[in-house]
Order: sequence, then structure tokens, then C-alpha cells
Amino acid sequence: LDWWQADRYCEQRFAQLLSEPQDSEQGSFSKLLQSHHVRGSVWIKERDRVLHKAKRRRGHPVPILVFRDKTDTKYVKVLSDFPPLPAVTACAHLQWDTRTQEIATIFSYAVPAFINEFQLRGFVDEEGFVRFALIVHGHHSPYLPVFRADGQWHHFCVTWQQENGTWAIYADGKRRASASGLCSVGPSAPQAISGQGTFIIGQDQDSLGGAFRAKESFSGNITDLHIWQKVLSAEQIEKVRSCWVVEQDLVFGWSSNALEVESTIQAVTTQLLCPGPVEECRVLEVGSSGLSYASCLQTLPFICRYSKDAYWQLKRAQLESSHSLASRVNTLAVRTVIPDSVFTSDVQDMNFSVALDALNILASVLREEVPVLEPSDLLAVLQLLKQVSDMEIQEGDELEILEQLGQNYMEVTELILEEQNTGTWSSISQVIRGPMAVVELCDRMVSLLVPLLTPERTKITIQHGNIGLQRVTVKNMWFGYGSLQRCLSGASAVSQDTAASDGGQRYLSTTVGTAVISSALLTDYQEISTSVSYRLQHRVQVPLGYAGGMWSTAGCSVVMSLPDSTVCFCNHTTNFAILLQVYEMEQRTTKEEFTLQTLTFIGCGVSFCALIVTFILFSVVRVPKSERTTVHKNLIFALAAGEALLMFSELAKTNQVLCFMVTAFLHLFFMAAFSWMLVEGLLLWSKVVAVNMSEDRRMKFYYVTGWGLPVLIVGVTLATSFNKYVAAGRCWLSVQTNVIWAFVGPVLFILAVNTFVLLRVVMVTVASARRRSKMLTPNSSLENQIGTQIWATAKPILVLLPVLGLTWVCGILVHLSIVWAYVFIVLNSLQ
Repeated sequence: LDWWQADRYCEQRFAQLLSEPQDSEQGSFSKLLQSHHVRGSVWIKERDRVLHKAKRRRGHPVPILVFRDKTDTKYVKVLSDFPPLPAVTACAHLQWDTRTQEIATIFSYAVPAFINEFQLRGFVDEEGFVRFALIVHGHHSPYLPVFRADGQWHHFCVTWQQENGTWAIYADGKRRASASGLCSVGPSAPQAISGQGTFIIGQDQDSLGGAFRAKESFSGNITDLHIWQKVLSAEQIEKVRSCWVVEQDLVFGWSSNALEVESTIQAVTTQLLCPGPVEECRVLEVGSSGLSYASCLQTLPFICRYSKDAYWQLKRAQLESSHSLASRVNTLAVRTVIPDSVFTSDVQDMNFSVALDALNILASVLREEVPVLEPSDLLAVLQLLKQVSDMEIQEGDELEILEQLGQNYMEVTELILEEQNTGTWSSISQVIRGPMAVVELCDRMVSLLVPLLTPERTKITIQHGNIGLQRVTVKNMWFGYGSLQRCLSGASAVSQDTAASDGGQRYLSTTVGTAVISSALLTDYQEISTSVSYRLQHRVQVPLGYAGGMWSTAGCSVVMSLPDSTVCFCNHTTNFAILLQVYEMEQRTTKEEFTLQTLTFIGCGVSFCALIVTFILFSVVRVPKSERTTVHKNLIFALAAGEALLMFSELAKTNQVLCFMVTAFLHLFFMAAFSWMLVEGLLLWSKVVAVNMSEDRRMKFYYVTGWGLPVLIVGVTLATSFNKYVAAGRCWLSVQTNVIWAFVGPVLFILAVNTFVLLRVVMVTVASARRRSKMLTPNSSLENQIGTQIWATAKPILVLLPVLGLTWVCGILVHLSIVWAYVFIVLNSLQ
């Protein structure tokens, strides 16, 4: 069988796929297998590792070159003959030295006829991104951002081909830049990269193989450099990122023996963690006693292993069984649903309808006829549950029965966790280590329900008694405290502490610390930008032991820790549309989040540049000083500061203190922007309606309104809601604790005032336009008069809507539809 089928085969029989033997055991182990006529490669499970079909990270021992500091001496020469390269791909794992921002040469390839034949250079920009540029035949691509200069390992690939001079730069599995026309030589076609050159890592060659300069040298760590004489596809680049070597057309493969390393460069062999698909599994070579890898999809022999205690418990359960449950269920189903022997589980033709029928019959038998389970019965039920959860959806399957299948699955789970079965769980404790196995099976089962979700149906909830699941895309499963507690406390999940003070042994029973046992986010194994926020309520209890499970912290961090609860968030991006969002949103798709994020950056970026240019013009060009320019300048400053902070708030969310400060300043500057929009309205009103106040006093009043009011609002909010000010998972005001209304409330008031001002101004403008039209063109046609009136109405509305901030009204509608989020971002980020 293939590796996964082999693993499942053993698991179905309550065994384990043979584990990787210790080094000292391999020889004797190989002899034992040969005595049983086992030859060739045999599947084994790697020590301390669980292989899932999903993508995961894999350790890969490689020599790493350490370039400490920028010098003109440290270099590594590739000892390989290079043919002419009409196309090329170069990939490596790189750890950038964050201490320097100067240009660094990752590698340079020179030939006698031309020094800058093929090069990759980079530097860190002011925003903390590493920018790469590719050089071919001396022609230079632009420096473009590829990954963050965060001191972490990143994978990159650069490709170029002679045809059209097409090039691309990939980083961490994604294409970051691409174009064509790099190094077209005059009117003739682009030429191939010449062969028989010198390839240097870490230095720029100013002469063939030498004349290095410190300021252009590389500083950091590099490993796993491979070069091909072709352009790799995106799928192949993903394989290379996962530490697979694509052998076809490989010109240079990473190896210490193929490198000439300058004496002061340190070469360290270490485990590199490679993200991506694991498509090869561990095998034991019987005969040679060696360990190697093979494609997981190969069909190889395998061995299932039992611990002695588990084996004898299974034997005892088998011998003492009356087979009453199996025979009753099989009779009612008119087929073999549950096999007589717990050492077999070959129930043929398991599909959704068979599984639904089997679980339905099993639930009714458990409910009405077999209140207390025998050990063999419990094992048989668990075998069936495993088989159902391992099914895969095939084309043509009737999806309508999936929900009922889930309901029946939960009911059977509930029935085997009843209190009267506590003793049975204890009697098979060496085979199944407590009812946490049921939790894992339910977790697998939930994944089958995902196809039922549609844009119209965004969540599924199934509950039976104390057990349930919800939402499915983010699957949260809960098991009632009592359900598991009864079985766990009597089962073998009892830890032994030999360090008891009286010199004897002390036994600790196990407790369940939380009702939510499992929570996972299902995707197509891609990076996601969906926010998942958890509030974990603290429960005070005496620590009695440890069940062996824990919450995963991968991709998550603590947002807030309070005496009664802890809030965490995982993998979240933010966008402009959240500013006036007053309700928690349903989850958006990755594509929607990415689009909103992109629109935010484009809109805010364009707007920020325009605001800065306008502010400079107001300040430098001698615009006559007036109330109007002063108010405009203050509004421009507040908006520009708010938008700049918003664009980079994502960087602050990993630091709790910094995120808090960013939120406070965002609140202040956007509140100030609205206050100055209110001042714009008041200024307009003073031009329309006579106001008995001098210009000097008016400006003082405007400053108090524009800056004093926001400082007061932010100060009062911080004083009253300090511990619940920031939202979970983003640097903005909390929606859950209603602090958001400290921004939305004043904004709605200002928008209401400005709406009234706009209506009044439009009325006056239209009236004056009508009078002017009659005076200047008394004999004009009715059509011309109507056109003049429409323009007189439309012009002030178009001009004043953004100035008075009235486009922000659509922010209140963001929760109704994704369309409003797009409208809001386009209108207001470009305000």
C-alpha cells in the first residue's frame, strides 16, 4: 500500500505503523525481517513525528554558509562547469543580515568577455523590505520588494530566459515580480548567458573571479543554492521550496564538495525547516539496514506493530466477547458492518449511504438494546467511526446526506461516552488511551462537511447532548465537561510521579480544563488572511494532572490577558473599511480580504502623496493667508497622519504596547480629521449666514474644535476603557466592548451637522445661480435654464461631499455587504 493507506491499515487494527528503529537496533531488526522473508524497502514511521497528508514543515540537514559582516575577502566559488544558458533558474534559502541597509551581492557570474553576465543584488529599504534586482548581460531590472528583513529564513528563486528577455523573482513560494525585455541586445534577439564562467557567492566580481569590494558584499546566511538551465514552473519552485531537488536540467546542486570556501567563512550543517508538501516518507532498507526516503505514493510492504500490553488486551477482549453487538448490527443491516474480530476491519464498499445506514442502526442498537458495552463492542464501534471519518468525497456523491451522517456520528459518539461505559474504557486503556481518541475522530469527521458550505450557507451546527460542532470553516468542537471527565478519570490517562516526598509513588488523576477541545481552520493548504479570535475564559481549579494535550500557538499571539480571560488572534490583515465597522463581521474569503487590503494600500498611498504635495504647496507657494487655507492645512495634516498610521498598523499588531499606541493615535488623528471637517462646515456656514464673531476669535474657536475636541474624546475613552480599548487581532478600537462608539458616535454627529450645512449651502447656491441666470441671460431657453440649475446643484454637492466627509456615511453599511466595503474604501481612502 502507499504510506497513508499503510498507516490507516495499522490504525484500523489498533496498531501502529512500524517506528524508525534506534541506530543500534537497525542491524538485528533487519535480520529479524529477513528471517520472515521480508526484502527490499519497508514503510516506517519517523521517530517523534506524525506525517499528515496536509502540507507541513520538514527538517532538512544542509550545510549553511555564514557570511559575517561585509568584507572584501569572504567569498565562495562554485566548482562547476557552466554551459551556455538560454534560460536559467537559481534558487536558495537566505537569511538576511538586518544590521546593514547597503546593497549586497547574493551571487555574481562573470565570463571573460563580460563581467556582469548574471547577478542578483539586494538591499533593505526604509520600510524594512529586502529589494532584489536581477542583472543579465549588464542590464539591470528595477529593485523590487520581495520579503521582509526580519532575520528569518526566506526562500527565493530568480528566473530568466533568452526569448523576450522574460524574468521573474519568487519569494516564499509567491511570484513577487516579473517582466520581459531584460537585456535585449540592440535590434537583434537577446543572447544566452555565456558558458565557462566563474560563479561567486557573496561578492560582486569587478574582474574575473576577483577584485571584490566590501560595500557590495553579502552579509547573512545562505544555503540550498541550485541552478538549472531552464525556467522552473511555479509547481516546481514550490517543490524546491520544500527541499525537493528537481534533477532535470540541473547545472549545479548544493554540495560542500562542489564549493571552494574562503577560510574565514564558517560552514555549519544544521536542520533547515522547509515548508510545503511532504511527498516522501521514511523507508527501512532491509538487507543494507539503511534508512532512506521514497515517494509516499509508492506501494511498498509495511509492518504493523503492537505494544505487548495493547496486544494482550485486544486478545482478551476478543476471547471474552459475546459478539452480540456485531451480530445484531450486521443482521439489521443485512451485511457485515462490524467484523467479528477486532484484528480485522475489512468492511467492503464503505460509502456515504452505507455509512449513514450503519451509524443509524448502530445508534438505535446502542440506545435501546446494549446500554453497557463490552470491551470488544467499544473497539468495534471505534473501528467503524475510524472507517467513516477516513472516507473521502468522490465525484458524484450525494452531499445532502452528509449533514445527517454528521448528526448520526455525534449521536454514536455521545452514546459510547455515557457514564455506564467508564469501566469499559478503563479495560482497553492500553489500546485506546482514553476518550480523547473520540475527539480526534470527530475532528476528522467534521472535515467531510466542508462541501456543504456555500455563500448562502456560511455555517453548520450539529449537536447531540453534550457534544457538538459548529461553523466548519473554523471548526470548533466542544465536549461537555462531564462526558470526558467521567471516562478520563477512570481511564489510563493517569500520570505517575516518582518524586513524591515520602519516597513512594504518587498517582494523579486527569482532569479536563476546557470544554472546547478542538478548534482548527480548514483551507486548501494555502496561506490565509482570515482573522480567528478566541476569548478563553479562565476556570480556577486545583491542578491534578496533565492529559497530554495543549493548544497550538502556531501563527497566534496573545492580544490581551485579563484576570478572568485571555484573548488571542491568529493570521489577520486589516483594511480601511474597519474604521466605521460597528458589528463583528462574518468571515470574508481570502480573495476578498486581499482585495480590501490592496485597495486600502492603493487608496491611502495615492491619497497620502496628494495630501503631502498639497500641504507643501500651501506652505511653500505664497497662497494668500486666510481662514480657509488654515483650516485646509489642518485637515490635510490630520488625514495624512491617520492614513500613514493605518497603512502600517499591521506591523504594530505583534507588539501589544505599540499596537495600543498606534490605536490611540489613529483614534486621535481620524477624530481630528472629522473635527476639522466639522470646522469646514462651520466655515461654510459663516460665509452663508452672518455670524457676529471676529475672524480672530473664530480661529481660536476652530482650533479648540479641531484639536481640543479629539484630545478630550480620546482622553476620556482611555480613562474609562483602558483595558478594553484595543480590538482583538488588529490595531483599532474594539467592536466587542463597544469602544468603537467613542469614534463612530462623534462622527455620526459631525456628519449630521455637515449634512445640514450642505443642504443650506446648496439651497443658497441654487437661488443665487437662478438670480444670476435671469440677470445675465433673461431670454435663454427653458432647457438652458434647467441645465444651469442642475449644474448649480451638482457642483457644490460634488465638491463638498468629500470636504465635509459625507462619503463616510456608507461605512455604517459595511456589515451588510462586501460591496459596501469596496465602495467605502474607494471613496474614503481617496478622500
